[in-house]
Amino acid sequence: MVTHAVLIAFSLLMFYPVLWWIFASFKSTPELALPTLWPKEWLWRNYPDGWNALPKYTFTFFYLNSFKLNIATTVLHVLSASLVAFGFARLTFPLKNALFSLLLLTIMLPSQVTLIPQYAMFHSLNWINTYLPFIVPAAMGGAFFIFLLVQFIRGIPRELDESAKIDGCSWLGIYWRIVLPLTRPALVTVTIFSFIWGWDDYFGPLIYLNSVDKYTVPLALRMFIDTQSAVAWGQLLAMSLVSVLPPVAIFFLAQKHFVEGIATTGLKG
Repeated sequence: MVTHAVLIAFSLLMFYPVLWWIFASFKSTPELALPTLWPKEWLWRNYPDGWNALPKYTFTFFYLNSFKLNIATTVLHVLSASLVAFGFARLTFPLKNALFSLLLLTIMLPSQVTLIPQYAMFHSLNWINTYLPFIVPAAMGGAFFIFLLVQFIRGIPRELDESAKIDGCSWLGIYWRIVLPLTRPALVTVTIFSFIWGWDDYFGPLIYLNSVDKYTVPLALRMFIDTQSAVAWGQLLAMSLVSVLPPVAIFFLAQKHFVEGIATTGLKG
């Protein structure tokens, strides 16, 4: 009983910033300075006013931009990472171990190290102010996602491959008909990670996108501060709360497969 009480107390303590965030989204700017959690006056209009607060564009526009970009990158991450992982886990080719070790080394490389060379390369290709700096790298798989899927595929019995070969199935057929369906928990994990990381990404769009009509939701939130002399903090907090709903919803809808994918990845192989 004491253990449960302590755990509940610590849970409430950790959840307090989220509660403050939720209640603050219904407050006026002067009231945010008061040391109270519960709003004196519930400003429900913070949500519709915040949705339409930015000049020329509503948050519907930025939501569509974020969804279009992140759905494209997520699909590419899942398909390309699973195909490359299948090659590392099942096929034999020259320098396989060396290439896989090199892949793992790229996970340890900070993104700040490659930022300037990447920007210079994308600028020379005239990709600045387009979504190509996000879509093209996603088509390469992503080192972390490839490693995650390699560990999962290694746990799938090779006898299934041999049975498929006897039935005349090619390697591509084995990948598509045998391995891909069996890696569903890991693919769900990759999908969740890819979508959430892409949705929350602020630095990448800040570097590569210049036009407001291409902005994603994180950049739109920044515009509350850049375009308003007196920042409506209640509206900003309301929109920031709305902005986290898609990734949270995706996580809870796919939570069962996500936990299964994390729990079973790397147990064999």
